[in-house]
Amino acid sequence: MVAVTIAIDPESLTALACQDLQRDELGAAETKCLQALDADRQHAGAWTVLGMILQAKGRHEDAVRVFNSLTLQHPNDAAHWLNFGGALRSAKRYQESLAAYDRALALDGPTPALLYNMGLVHIELFDYGSAYAVLKQSAEKAPKDAWVQCSLAQCCYDLGDFEETSAVLQPWAQFERLTPENLAEIATLLISIGESPQAQPAIDRLLENPPTGGQPALTLINALERINRLDDARAVMKRLKANPGTHLADPDVLLAEGILAQREGRDEDALASFTQALKGPTDTARRHNLFFPIAKSLDKLGRYDEAFDALSAAHDSQLLYLNKTLGKTAEGSSPTVSLAARGVEPDDVARWDDSGAPAAAQNPIFIVGFPRSGTTLLEQSLDAHPLLKSMDEQPFLKRAVDQVIFLGISYPNELGRLSDDQLQGIREQYWERATKKVTLSPGQRLVDKNPLNIFRLPMIHRLFPHARTILAIRHPCDTLISCFAQQFRAPDLAMLCRDLPTLASTYKVAFDFWYQQIPLLPAQTIELRYEQLVSDFPAQIHRLADFLDLPWDEAMIAPAAHAAAKGFISTPSYAQVVRPVNSESIGRWSGYRRHFEPVLPELQPYLDRWGYSV
Repeated sequence: MVAVTIAIDPESLTALACQDLQRDELGAAETKCLQALDADRQHAGAWTVLGMILQAKGRHEDAVRVFNSLTLQHPNDAAHWLNFGGALRSAKRYQESLAAYDRALALDGPTPALLYNMGLVHIELFDYGSAYAVLKQSAEKAPKDAWVQCSLAQCCYDLGDFEETSAVLQPWAQFERLTPENLAEIATLLISIGESPQAQPAIDRLLENPPTGGQPALTLINALERINRLDDARAVMKRLKANPGTHLADPDVLLAEGILAQREGRDEDALASFTQALKGPTDTARRHNLFFPIAKSLDKLGRYDEAFDALSAAHDSQLLYLNKTLGKTAEGSSPTVSLAARGVEPDDVARWDDSGAPAAAQNPIFIVGFPRSGTTLLEQSLDAHPLLKSMDEQPFLKRAVDQVIFLGISYPNELGRLSDDQLQGIREQYWERATKKVTLSPGQRLVDKNPLNIFRLPMIHRLFPHARTILAIRHPCDTLISCFAQQFRAPDLAMLCRDLPTLASTYKVAFDFWYQQIPLLPAQTIELRYEQLVSDFPAQIHRLADFLDLPWDEAMIAPAAHAAAKGFISTPSYAQVVRPVNSESIGRWSGYRRHFEPVLPELQPYLDRWGYSV
């Protein structure tokens, strides 16, 4: 009998291995690659796929050796240098990775894939400026590539540029190569910048066939929790934990489980998950993502000194992160607080010509105060009224101040120099930005809620002299502990909340500025105390409606129902405002009394002014 030899085609085997790899069938893919290499030891394609399989298995150093060998055999092939750089990045050998990418750049020029991968290395190195530069180039060359555009959007978000984040993601539905991971990241970013309507289609697409594992499932859980869809988030978590490929001790899985347990009122369980996650391999500059929720559960459990220590550790980590990514230091000045260094001049205000200003009914309603003073509760109450519409916190007044300075006018002491045309131009740009965020029906008025606009009172009343402004006030100590406990994403605000002395100083500067400016401006304002608001909500909201000349609507006294129906609240209060109005947070600071002793003298003038006791 004659033996029959069956020829093994390494090209076909490599193609089949690629298909297995795409289906995440790594064992089958590796077997086929090894068979192909038995037939042709020099088959570059089989070695390339094998390197990718090794990376997918987490065997990064083995992948480095494979791709390094390919670069030695084919030194003029840019693709091998690109793969070598990727393996080195996965092995956390970042400088060597950049060197490999430089070789690819010299051979093939700045391709979108190369620039994208270089950007990922710069992000790992916390060099967000360089990451932005190369990702921006990549995005211009590949305007519909989902991976490139998502990475650029995330980079913009991490840099604190939420407007560019929005611009990058605006056409997301036209992106190509959209994967569940991309959709989950798009939804999370849009939600985080206050654009939940644009995020909803991405979430709906994900929920049609929910991911059951990996980063897509974790990101989807985060997005669903953020829009208060807790049952859906728990269902995705259940599927994720049932997936045999899920490592239940993964810090990201533990963090997601802890957040859900926290929302479900199981703080002991949440704390156990967070504490276990903290034992995992987490970069020091990113550990604040764990320390903030740890502190929250400790606070709920009445373990206040431990909570304060956790918060101190959280801010240390966040400060390190901001220093690495943006060069921020504790000694740096705040662009927002610096606005209080100078006020309006009475002679200049006397020259303000309001003849071209819009009538009161065409003005926004502004809600200001210090962060965590009840501004979101007020916003949701007003947004429930059919004649009003809010738009989440936006930097539009900041942009207006920037425009004034660009015109060469000293802010705020030379606002009288603005001509009617200049004022109208700034107003038009304000409305142009606003209408991209919210659609006003005929007769509806805009509610512009941004607490830190307390520092921009002169700009409000130069642009909109007939506007009504609401000042939210809460016990200074409750306000400050709430700010200290909050993980703010905006870099300037995060820096201001890094410790109680900085917070107390900023608080005093803010209200000193407010009370110095109010007598000099044509401002129509009302002060609302948080404690009075929650103790007699209907009466205070009636008072507010009268101030705003609003016809009464019962929906205003049911802000929790309105917020729940709305689905998304972009501020840190998203979990609280979907609950009925209550007084649980009044006096929260008393558990931290000993930590407040050094800053009480700075707060005393406002404790006295408003009649708060300590």
